[in-house]
Amino acid sequence: MYFKYYLLTNAGSRKLKSLYDQQGENNMKKNIYFNRFLRYYSAVVLLCLYACNAPVTPKPRGYLRIDFPDKEYKRFTSNCNFSFEAPVYSEVDLVKLSHVEPCWYDIKFREYGATIHLTYKPLHKDKLGTYSEDIRKIVYKHIVKADDIIELPINKPEIDVYGFLYDIKGNAASSVNFYITDSTTGFINGSLYFNVQPNIDSLAPAIDFFRQDIVHLINTFEWE
Repeated sequence: MYFKYYLLTNAGSRKLKSLYDQQGENNMKKNIYFNRFLRYYSAVVLLCLYACNAPVTPKPRGYLRIDFPDKEYKRFTSNCNFSFEAPVYSEVDLVKLSHVEPCWYDIKFREYGATIHLTYKPLHKDKLGTYSEDIRKIVYKHIVKADDIIELPINKPEIDVYGFLYDIKGNAASSVNFYITDSTTGFINGSLYFNVQPNIDSLAPAIDFFRQDIVHLINTFEWE
């Protein structure tokens, strides 16, 4: 009887010991996995903290490069009493709208989304001061968006051309505006516009390029 009890007890002890050993092995594996997870998690946290605290260096803003054609001009003669030299890479179109006066023209640079709008008025008696002041008021409406407005007088008695050229700096809708007159018969106003939202940083090369065409127009202008 005792011997049987001893065998049962001894077998139970071995079985219990085996269960303890197996449980200990499982716990050891769990500890190994947990330690590995803890190391990986700590590494990820450290990387995140470094990334958040590292100084951020913004990339400089870039703009598309624009290739402009060589300067070349041809004379354009209007249906009114004036002519000038226009760029060969432009199209001079008569504005045909019911609400505009005769002899209004658009010098279009279709490839670049730019237009020089020209308006002509016959100069009646005592209207020169009124017309020139109207243009000045239109120019200074851009002061809300402009950083500066520079007025450059135009005085060319050899070709009977007088007026003002306005450089409008900043993100204004029009960057260049001008008027010219012979003081007796005609009055011309011109303004440069782009078919995009104004952005002086990206448009600066185009503004400078087409401003040269405006200056050339003024220098070659003739009253017929």
